[in-house]
Amino acid sequence: MNYLHTMVRVTDLETSLNFYCELLGLLEVRRMENSEGRYTLVFLATPDDLAKLGRTEAPMIELTYNWDTEVYSEGRNFGHLAFAVDNVYEMCKRLQVAGIVINRPPRDGYMAFVRSPDNISIELLQKGKPLAPQEPWVSMPNSAHW
Repeated sequence: MNYLHTMVRVTDLETSLNFYCELLGLLEVRRMENSEGRYTLVFLATPDDLAKLGRTEAPMIELTYNWDTEVYSEGRNFGHLAFAVDNVYEMCKRLQVAGIVINRPPRDGYMAFVRSPDNISIELLQKGKPLAPQEPWVSMPNSAHW
């Protein structure tokens, strides 16, 4: 058995692509538009997974954009997506500068949580050993839930 992808419904495709691609660094692998079904599917993967595993084997996130307006629940029962990052502090700073709230700061130099524009919880884990604790992260309180 191979893991293929996780599907996340999004309400604004461009805002979501900015978050996942520009801010988190994922790459668009393929896109499918279905005018009869009135939806667009966009498959994303990490550059490292694409380099190691290729387009057909890399685990992906499928962004599903339904063209007709629909209200989605927060999706907290979904759980979260998790990504290993080279530097959790740098990633959190990058997201914070872009206006993303750091819901669970990386006080331990290892783990943080943020939310996508559609309130999907995203866990960011430091690759390898935790980084030394540093400010402003150590003193930053949690914000909302993740």
